[in-house]
Amino acid sequence: MTDARTKRTQTLTAAAKAKSQAKTQAAEQAIRRLIKRGEAITFQAVQREADVSHAFLYIHPDLRGRIERLRAQSRPIPAPTAPADAENTLVLALTNQITRLKQKHRQEVQALRDALEQAHGENLDLRRELDRRGVPGQVQAR
Repeated sequence: MTDARTKRTQTLTAAAKAKSQAKTQAAEQAIRRLIKRGEAITFQAVQREADVSHAFLYIHPDLRGRIERLRAQSRPIPAPTAPADAENTLVLALTNQITRLKQKHRQEVQALRDALEQAHGENLDLRRELDRRGVPGQVQAR
């Protein structure tokens, strides 16, 4: 009886460890994807991207430290007060405009990706419905 219980315990422990490693890997990949897309690295963004809980990210010291460092790096540094000459003002204004346009572009690209993903899902549902109904003359893409 004790051997069976020990074996079950070991199996459950191994499964929990594998699940934790998979979630850790998913969080690492999510961080890389966020960096690649130029998005802000926050606990919420990583949690949403990796489909893990906030608690999981806070409990793992390596992930927590990395997210906190990246979050601090992505925070805008206050611009030094520049002299009020026209050239510096123009450069600052254009830099701010470019930053806003980049952010808007990232948001639009993400919205398009989401819409494309939804369209692909709807297309798949419609093809399955056609298959189920046995509609003749339809080209089957597989």
